[in-house]
Amino acid sequence: MADSPAPADPPGHDPTGGATLLPPELRAWMGLLAASGAIEQQLRPLVKETLDISHDEFLVLCLLADGPATGLRMTQIAERLGRPKTRLTYQVACLQHAGLITRNTACGDRRGIQVALTDKARRLLSEASASLAGAVTRAVEGLEGQHDCTVMRALLPKPADTGNDT
Repeated sequence: MADSPAPADPPGHDPTGGATLLPPELRAWMGLLAASGAIEQQLRPLVKETLDISHDEFLVLCLLADGPATGLRMTQIAERLGRPKTRLTYQVACLQHAGLITRNTACGDRRGIQVALTDKARRLLSEASASLAGAVTRAVEGLEGQHDCTVMRALLPKPADTGNDT
């Protein structure tokens, strides 16, 4: 009985010549996790130093800053961050105590809570955004090894054209 030919690119094939158990989708996911971990390591101390809040509280502020001006419902924040609602309640209470967010009853649903940024939070985020963005860029650019993060690097904005044609 003749051996059947091997497929040209079997699942888990490593293009560098080595064998791997992971298909490309899982390798990409692992690269995403590596990038996320590197970014968190860079941001955690910087967020604490510049904003005096935890990394998880910072994620809440980022969602609110990138969302509608009216804010987001607590359930939306919990879903987008993949966090339990009980943990989010604590984070929101800390942010409210710091004067960075407001909590109000959601329009049309007295059981729902709407959370929005305060002017103080907007000012702090605006002041800290350049250094925080720089930390994200440094973290992603510093990734190397088995997790190819070219996709993550491609998501980073390119330096703005200065307009000088020299």
